[in-house]
Amino acid sequence: MNTREESTGTTPADRTTGTPAATPAATPADEPDRGALAAALRGLAAGRIVLGAAAIVAPHAMAKASGVRPSPELGYMTRIFGARAIALGLGYLTAPGPERSRWQRLALLVDVLDTAHGAARLARGDLPRATALGYTALTGAYMAVGATRLVRDLS
Repeated sequence: MNTREESTGTTPADRTTGTPAATPAATPADEPDRGALAAALRGLAAGRIVLGAAAIVAPHAMAKASGVRPSPELGYMTRIFGARAIALGLGYLTAPGPERSRWQRLALLVDVLDTAHGAARLARGDLPRATALGYTALTGAYMAVGATRLVRDLS
């Protein structure tokens, strides 16, 4: 393309017809990377990485901050959570655009299961209420954003 074409936004074919060059329309594959919802999903992915790293590096500190008594078993399970969270966050952030929806849906599945499990713990009352409520609210918020994206993708 020559400098005139770049500055006017026309192609040789457009100059012959006298019509301005059309701006390419956004495709559905482009849409997930734009807007407030896309920014929220990127933020949630980054949050997964941060929480996951904290879970791996300081599982006992996370337990204490959550009002749960640390134990070797809890430390091990917390590190498993951390590895899963990092994998989901990095998978989403590093996936090419068309593959991000797969990572987002996998994360949504995890969030649905985590939220349902948290709600069951709240109902049973077998964890400190503030702990169960805090984690259920956290995973529920992640779930709500992910579900919003899924509904938008399907409509």
